[in-house]
Amino acid sequence: MKPFLRQQLERFPVRLQELDFHLSQPEVVNDMERYRALTREHAEVSEIAGRFQRFLEQESNLAQAREMLDDPDMGDMAREEIATIEAELPALETELQGLLLPKDPDDVRNTFLEIRAGTGGDESALFAGDLLRMYVRYAERQGWRTEIVSESEGEVGGFKEVVIRVVGDGCYGKLKFESGGHRVQRVPATETQGRIHTSACTVAALAEPDEAVAVQINPADLRIDTYRASGAGGQHVNKTDSAVRITHLPTGIVAECQDDRSQHRNKAKALQVLSARIQEKERSERAAKEAATRKGLIGSGDRSDRIRTYNFPQGRLTDHRINLTLYKLANILEGDLDEVVQALLLARRAEQLEELEIGMGAARG
Repeated sequence: MKPFLRQQLERFPVRLQELDFHLSQPEVVNDMERYRALTREHAEVSEIAGRFQRFLEQESNLAQAREMLDDPDMGDMAREEIATIEAELPALETELQGLLLPKDPDDVRNTFLEIRAGTGGDESALFAGDLLRMYVRYAERQGWRTEIVSESEGEVGGFKEVVIRVVGDGCYGKLKFESGGHRVQRVPATETQGRIHTSACTVAALAEPDEAVAVQINPADLRIDTYRASGAGGQHVNKTDSAVRITHLPTGIVAECQDDRSQHRNKAKALQVLSARIQEKERSERAAKEAATRKGLIGSGDRSDRIRTYNFPQGRLTDHRINLTLYKLANILEGDLDEVVQALLLARRAEQLEELEIGMGAARG
């Protein structure tokens, strides 16, 4: 284990004793807000301290087992114990690293996924449809629920723009790295000479804010327009001004919803999307400032960045941020995204560990 990690972990048993003391004091018990905060911290610190204690015990057991290797009566038993412990210690260290890393409170939230056609005309709109299908299939594999919030269909299929809401435990934590530019290379169905075309879409993953955040938008800053919904939905949508478009005047951010027959429900959904977009704008601005001081590419979320290429002739997917190449494009487009998502999560964890080590080095300096 790296010294800087051990130094970090050694603080937790001490902090656990401090928390035990505070939680036993009458003035803390009588202050419910402080009591709840300390209780939450106690649960987190207790988990880390417990796993670190297990790590230290196994380190000690390993040293003892190695001392017994030369004992004729205990050698075989010692070798078995050494093999078991040496298999467990790296797993414990990885677990402890994960527990130490800062957690994004938004990871547990539901997600709005925006997919917009970019360069490439009709082919880009068709690709947007392919991306939508991929994410819906991935959500199904995860046991999440999806619903279309708004859509603008392409002239020959697919979508000029589509927004879906993904509902499920921890979905933002897995989808947040999808934000950015997605490029496709393939022969379009309309291409008669078999030439490969390149087109692109942008994806933005937005954490759904809680109601407390959503209501902070000043109603005076909103312009709300209603209009007749278009597209599939039967005769009803063409007779009623049920679709809603909301503009946030200070930022110019727009959100709309036409998915529901109820204007009231469409307004509520559009407000959720608007709030998520405003929150994402603030997050992106913070990330841009942080990017000036660190080299991390994972999680920048800038949709102008080309993050991934889908090459159909070679059946290849490449994620440019982590130099990941997989020759299983057909499976990925059917929602088999786990390998990509896990690779991105591991890469981000490595970045965070590096940032943690640099931060500790600066503190010592």
